[in-house]
Amino acid sequence: MRGNNMAHPVEKIEEEIRSLSIAEKVQLLRLLIAELDAPADADIERAWLEEAQRRHRDLVEGKVQGVPGERVFENLRARLRR
Repeated sequence: MRGNNMAHPVEKIEEEIRSLSIAEKVQLLRLLIAELDAPADADIERAWLEEAQRRHRDLVEGKVQGVPGERVFENLRARLRR
């Protein structure tokens, strides 16, 4: 079990990222994008596009409300601390 004085790994990474220069952040961002950039299956791409269009339509039509990004990250951090 983690002690109270130990930062969660994601929080530690966030702190380290904040201390980087802009050039270092750009380099890190490029590395992360390259890690995630894999050839996509056409069916998967189509499904994600349809899902994005449905979500956009739901927002425009008022069926759902957006959640501010900061609240999303606060909730994520809280869940990761459990």
